[in-house]
Amino acid sequence: MSVNIQLEWTPNPSTLKYVVDRTLVPRGALNFTTAEAASARSPLASKLMGIEGVSGVMLGSNFVTVTKGEAGEWDVLNDAVMATLDSHLGSDEPVVAPGALEELGTAASGTEVEDRIRQILDLEIRPAVMQDGGDITLDRFENGVVYLHMRGSCSGCPSSTMTLKMGIENRLREVVPEVVEVVPV
Repeated sequence: MSVNIQLEWTPNPSTLKYVVDRTLVPRGALNFTTAEAASARSPLASKLMGIEGVSGVMLGSNFVTVTKGEAGEWDVLNDAVMATLDSHLGSDEPVVAPGALEELGTAASGTEVEDRIRQILDLEIRPAVMQDGGDITLDRFENGVVYLHMRGSCSGCPSSTMTLKMGIENRLREVVPEVVEVVPV
């Protein structure tokens, strides 16, 4: 089966986004920064992490973001990533291992403030960030400080600090008066 793959640049020069014509995960995103984590939860991510120079893989609803490390060169990596995606998705192999998606449905319920923060993240912020190949999830809320996980193209992105402070922090403070600051974990 032929796979349509479109390459998109992200704000992070170390990360490329590959949009495919099928659903990879039904909701949210799975992020992998080690080959061990990928091999336990996703055959596709495991193959991509096996490409020399790849340091991170994030699977979204219909996209994959690939982050290169210091040793990676996009000219070489892109060809290997495209071939891996085409081969794996074209053969209808599973994208994720059984049970790997369960973590997506287990967003820890917390305080009323954390629930309001999660709602703003899920409805407004995450969809916009995923368009750039990233993801942001709530780690915790303590003493007025929101701690967020930055994943995919957001992790290490030069503009992520500005997005975090000027965009996300301002929006959360506007809707949730208990929020004083937003910081990455």
